[in-house]
Amino acid sequence: MKAVDTVCPYCGVGCGVSVTVDDDTHEVSVKGDYTHPANAGRLCVKGSALAETLGLESRLLNPRVDGLQASWDHALSAVAHRLQDTIARYGPDSVAFYVSGQLLTEDYYVANKLIKGFIGTANIDTNSRLCMSTAVAAHKRVLGSDTVPGCYQDVELADLLVITGSNMAWTHPVVYQRIVAAKQARPQMKIVVIDPRQTATSELADLHLQIAPGSDIWLFDGLLAWLLDSPALDAGFIDNHTENFAGLVAQCRQRENAIDSIADKCELDPELLRTFYQWFVRTAKTVTVFSQGINQSAYGVDQASLILYCHLVTGRIGKPGASPFSITGQPNAMGGREVGGLANQLAAHMDIENPLHHALVSKFWQTQTLATKPGLKAVDMFRAVADGNIRFIWVMATNPVVSMPEADLVRAALQNCEHVVVSDCVADTDTTRLAHVLLPAAAWGEKSGTVTNSERCISRQRGFLPLPGDAQPDWWIVSEIAKRLGFAQAFNYQGAADIFREHAALSAFGNNGTRDFDIGALAQLENSQYEEMQPLQWPLSKKRMFADGQFFTPSGRAQFIAVEPASLPQTINAEYPLWLNTGRIRDQWHTMTRTGLSSKLQKHTIEPFVEMHPADMQLRGLQAGDLTSVNSRHGQCVVRVHEQRGQTPGTVFMPIHWNDCFASSARVGKLVSAICDPVSGQPAFKQTPVSVSRLPALWYACLISPRRLSLPETSYWCTRYLDGLYFTVLAGDQGTDANTLMSLWTDSASRWAQVEDSHNESLRLIGRDDNGVQIWFAMQTTCVPDVDEDWLIASWQQAEVSIRDLMLGRPSGSQTRDKGKLICTCHQVYDVTINAAIHEGCDNTADIGRKTRAGTNCGSCTPELDKLLKSEVPGQFAGPDTPPAKEESLC
Repeated sequence: MKAVDTVCPYCGVGCGVSVTVDDDTHEVSVKGDYTHPANAGRLCVKGSALAETLGLESRLLNPRVDGLQASWDHALSAVAHRLQDTIARYGPDSVAFYVSGQLLTEDYYVANKLIKGFIGTANIDTNSRLCMSTAVAAHKRVLGSDTVPGCYQDVELADLLVITGSNMAWTHPVVYQRIVAAKQARPQMKIVVIDPRQTATSELADLHLQIAPGSDIWLFDGLLAWLLDSPALDAGFIDNHTENFAGLVAQCRQRENAIDSIADKCELDPELLRTFYQWFVRTAKTVTVFSQGINQSAYGVDQASLILYCHLVTGRIGKPGASPFSITGQPNAMGGREVGGLANQLAAHMDIENPLHHALVSKFWQTQTLATKPGLKAVDMFRAVADGNIRFIWVMATNPVVSMPEADLVRAALQNCEHVVVSDCVADTDTTRLAHVLLPAAAWGEKSGTVTNSERCISRQRGFLPLPGDAQPDWWIVSEIAKRLGFAQAFNYQGAADIFREHAALSAFGNNGTRDFDIGALAQLENSQYEEMQPLQWPLSKKRMFADGQFFTPSGRAQFIAVEPASLPQTINAEYPLWLNTGRIRDQWHTMTRTGLSSKLQKHTIEPFVEMHPADMQLRGLQAGDLTSVNSRHGQCVVRVHEQRGQTPGTVFMPIHWNDCFASSARVGKLVSAICDPVSGQPAFKQTPVSVSRLPALWYACLISPRRLSLPETSYWCTRYLDGLYFTVLAGDQGTDANTLMSLWTDSASRWAQVEDSHNESLRLIGRDDNGVQIWFAMQTTCVPDVDEDWLIASWQQAEVSIRDLMLGRPSGSQTRDKGKLICTCHQVYDVTINAAIHEGCDNTADIGRKTRAGTNCGSCTPELDKLLKSEVPGQFAGPDTPPAKEESLC
């Protein structure tokens, strides 16, 4: 047995993970690292299931060039030749890299160094542009540097915690659990959640401000105006440490900032808004946590700036329990920012258009070709691919065909691009399908390097598995290309430690306290010290930033730049009368290439969906579980509709995870307009006008098989991989029959058992070959056939199971009952079991845990347990919150 301490590869919390590998069986077990400061042993449900995601079934294990398997030498030479040829014919700006917060800092550093420093273009951007670039721009504009002032401890120390634009209970569960514990220890602590939706996070709130979509800017502008006339104003801090306060005040005074006016714009009860403003004024120890709801906006930088202003005018920055806090979405979004992964940055928090910074980086890298102007940001980058201005694009560790707005245009751009190179650890994604060259990259369990989390804590990610097949670390792949381009001397790295030392040295080079990011003290680490490096925050001398009022602007003062609140750039109308909001769900991550491998995680939410308020559903004649067509002016998705009373009428919500590898038409990026903040270039994923209508079907079916099969003509399908079997739900508007289906699957089965009713309203098929059952299929005209998944998985190849039971998909002699909705993924506990425990006397989550085990592992399901308690315990449910939506029947 060997134990390895590493870091979780999911969200920006950056949880420490302790992994044990059995030398004999090679089985991997995962638990939280109790010594890591970010999580102290806690893991969310995704982190707890990491061991289930390590199989090689979906891995890209060999290089492929133009569809054919190739050696590394051939593949690297092909990439280098195509890159050189493109530059020679069209210039360096015809080349682009699109990278990812899934890369380690060392990978990010080398990619940035190659394209900006030696190819000579800044056309490198990252999927962090889609989630964190607004916070970067606001920090730099106001504070002079991309510095997150506070730390996780502040959310525990705050007397008032404002959570805006974040469903932390699902997106950052471990930090949320720290908040829950702090609230239990100090019930007088106030929590305000600002969100158009009722979410798991809002269950904890003392005050939930369910604002109109896109009205955040009016709410925080109104708060700033309120603070200007309040005793909370810190005149000393403003006079000594800020600039242009008078201009800010003058512009703010020009607007109508009465409570009633702001409440009207936000569609809030004025008294609720007044309560929030009063709490903010009265509470010195206030932390405002903001994330995608603020960032993913057409004016996100202004919104984030207003949050910073509210803390600056009250002097509440960088103090224990008092700070603005931008919480990052990806595990190494912060590390990418440190090395200049965005198109408008240089490495080590230096600016590409700053002559001094440009000279420093040129000298340090010993290059004469360092890019002199910002490159293309993500949306513009793919537009340039579509226009033919970018002829060569290298995509690393991300899936832009799914994650970008106007995703069909991105797909078309890549389809028509001369040279598309993709380095990934997964063989089949929406983006790898379009690659001319595929390069197999190391995956989480094999990579070694560092990541930086949301509180500026650098942690070592350590490999604990051997590299499979031909897979290699991303830094190695980029370095080998650099060598073939003639830059061997600058990329002669022997390991990740070499790169980290160089990265650390550059952070200190010519710094002398003028830049926030300085880890120069680590530049002399020996390999053994790097291997053993424990988590540490930068700058190495302090936990929090700016409490001393010293900022990284030219004057050393924070900058107030007047903000003019604006209306949304799009409007709903008769054709598209609903606002679409997008985001994550609890048990999935990004485009599901990792979490989609876990059977446990695939059971919580089984299909893509759109959430709607029941009033909106009734208006459209929709029932829970109906198939719907969701349309915008850019595209269409086909998903189930879920009833959600916590959804604001006139708005709908869809998750970002499903894609063409998992469903027929559920890439929500197809719907979203590529409208971006003018400063940060971050797209507005939260407000897209859409329509939703019922999609009728002639039949509904369930197909189960050990491998993916060709499907009949369908209008909808969605597939999951559970314990070795693919479970696919289908629906069709064209007729089909048993003979058509059996002929479609002749390669998988040679013998068939068939049951069909006399009215042609239901059909059951079982297909076998010499190795046993290969196909289970059931079709009905009314709803998706019911099946006991757990029983069928266990019984799939058992000889003693009767054909009758197999046909039924459940044991015929037993009394089966609906388990309901899965609540606790860790222990597979359903709401029927939990509700029974509540009715038997369990009146708190601890009692439920003791009775059912629900919530006793990672705690991610605790908000859902609280909702069940509110809805099931007589007299406990009160107020505007609503009981949880049950998992709908698929009828």
